[in-house]
Amino acid sequence: MRWLIDNFSVVVDLTKTHLYLALVPLLIGLLIAVPVGTAIRGASWLRKITLIVAGIAFTIPSLALFVTIPSVVGLQILDPLNVVIALTIYSTALLIRAVPEALDSVPADVVDSATAMGFTRLRRALTVELPLALPVLVANVRVVAVTNISLVSVGSLIGIGGLGTLFTQGYQRDYPDQILAGIIAIVVLALAFDLLLFLVGRALTPWTRQQRVRRTPLVAGQSAAPAAGEAS
Repeated sequence: MRWLIDNFSVVVDLTKTHLYLALVPLLIGLLIAVPVGTAIRGASWLRKITLIVAGIAFTIPSLALFVTIPSVVGLQILDPLNVVIALTIYSTALLIRAVPEALDSVPADVVDSATAMGFTRLRRALTVELPLALPVLVANVRVVAVTNISLVSVGSLIGIGGLGTLFTQGYQRDYPDQILAGIIAIVVLALAFDLLLFLVGRALTPWTRQQRVRRTPLVAGQSAAPAAGEAS
C-alpha cells in the first residue's frame, strides 16, 4: 500500500490505459454479439455452429493470440490494438453464448403475447425480449468485464501498458512491493467496475425490485395464516 500511495499518479495513468484496453473490446463485443446472438437464437443448427466456433476461439491462449495477431493483421508488436483485437475475440466469444441464453430466460407467454399483438420479429426483439433479458445479460457482461481486466495484464509480457506493467517491472527489479501493488490495483479495479455494472443493471431493470416487493407481503401473509388458525 505504501508503494501505491507514493506512486499514485503512475498508477492512475496505468489504470486509464488498463481500462481502455479492457472496455473497448467489451463494447465492440457487445455490438457484435447482441445482433448475432439474437439472429442465431431461432436457428438451432446455426446456434450450435456459432457456439462451437466461439468455444474454440476462447480456448486459444491469450499470450499466443497477442503474439500472433501482429503478423496476421500487419501491426507492430507493441501496438495496443493487438490487445484490443485479442480481447475483442474473447469478449465476443463469451457474449455470443450469453445473448441467446439471456433471450431464453424471457417467459414464453410474454413472447407469444407480443407476437399476437402483431409485433414483427425485429420489433419484438428490440422492445420486448432484449429489455426483459437484461438481468441475465448484465450478469454475463459483468463476468466478461472482469475477465478482460484480468487478461489485460498478460499484455505487459509483450510490452503493452496497463497495470500489468507493475508486474514486469517489479519482477525485473526484484521488487515484491511493486508486484503486490499491481495485484491490489487490478483486484480493486475489477471489483469497482463489477459494482458499477451491477448498479447500472439494477437501474435498468427496476421491475425486478418491484417483483420482489410484491412477493414479500404474500409470503408474510401465508406464514401468518397458520398462526391465526392456531390462535382460534
